[in-house]
Amino acid sequence: MSATGLEVFDTTLHKTHIWLKGIMEALGIEDRHRAYMALRAVLHALRDRLPVEEVAQLGAQLPMLVRGLYYEGWDPTDKPLKERHKEAFLAHVARELKTPGGPALDPEAAARAVFRVLAAKVTEGEVADVRNLLPKEIRELWPEA
Repeated sequence: MSATGLEVFDTTLHKTHIWLKGIMEALGIEDRHRAYMALRAVLHALRDRLPVEEVAQLGAQLPMLVRGLYYEGWDPTDKPLKERHKEAFLAHVARELKTPGGPALDPEAAARAVFRVLAAKVTEGEVADVRNLLPKEIRELWPEA
């Protein structure tokens, strides 16, 4: 029986749960909300660092629900950001992770976990394109190719 009544929604919910589970495993947590916050924060920081064309190419490979949070609140004006150092990128992730009253996640651990899931779920060619557009310090947050 369908959970939502539409197979397309059931499929994207299932895929999103798989992504969140991968993030929870990588972070060593059992909190789905914190995994969601990590996914959202890292995708937003990554999106804002990529050229608009690459934002669209990566977005096309995300599950529908994940794609929605990826584009949530996006304003392509003055993008891409010129964050050239790991510290600046992780500061962006940290700003996105802030939630009132919630336990903080380490921005570097969040980035590594989300990049691990992206590397496993997005095509190798797209991952290579994204990685190659990033400065060396930020590329080092990704798992080995």
